[in-house]
Amino acid sequence: MPPLAATALIGFVAGVLSGMFGVGGGVLTTPAMRLLLEAPALVAVGTPLPVIIPTALTGAYAYAKRGLIDIRAGVAIGLWGSAAAVTGAYLSDVVGGTVVMFVTAGLILFMAGDLIRQAISPVSGPPAISEHHPKRGVALAILGLATGLYSGFLGLGGGFVLVPLLSRWFGFPIKRAIGTSLIAVAILAVPGTVAHAALGHVDYLLALGLMLGVVPGALLGARLTAAASDKAVRIGFAGLLVVTGVLLALNELGIL
Repeated sequence: MPPLAATALIGFVAGVLSGMFGVGGGVLTTPAMRLLLEAPALVAVGTPLPVIIPTALTGAYAYAKRGLIDIRAGVAIGLWGSAAAVTGAYLSDVVGGTVVMFVTAGLILFMAGDLIRQAISPVSGPPAISEHHPKRGVALAILGLATGLYSGFLGLGGGFVLVPLLSRWFGFPIKRAIGTSLIAVAILAVPGTVAHAALGHVDYLLALGLMLGVVPGALLGARLTAAASDKAVRIGFAGLLVVTGVLLALNELGIL
């Protein structure tokens, strides 16, 4: 398959997963660029970030039309996380690509386990931080700062951790958590893109190829999730994370 076609196909699949799970697409594109396109580690981290912006906005629009989004929460998380995303990007340059890949794999697997627990044994009782909690704004700010830091550090939109936390701690239904995550992801990707581009971690030709596939993929993914049950969405998301995390770790260990 020609390189441009292969890159566009990766973008399409990433877009579908972004629309389905609110992850921005980086959770697939970073490992795929590393495993299939043999991109340098930090290029695989930085290049998906500019692609995440149109992907996340497309998915967010599709969820907003169905009323499955909290725009105020998403914007708050994104804005608070923007400065932290720049810090995370520069931190990734300090520690090196191999460390970033292993941290990515470990965090992906941890959040997969949490999602599986939520699917098997849903959390009972009211959420820790309800919509009218007096410190909800502070909690969203802290969540934004943490999300921004690992978004810039790992080159991921942040949704693969943000979605489970919105669901567990803020009581968001899983589909509403996904839609809200996409708003935050789109905002967080902007400073991360600028920082990684300044560090020379963005391959613009690869980014363009990815963009050709992500928009139609994101629209399709949002439609698929709207028709699925909440439990199926949780289990599907967890399965995606397990496969991605294991493959990424095995590749960095030289097994693949």
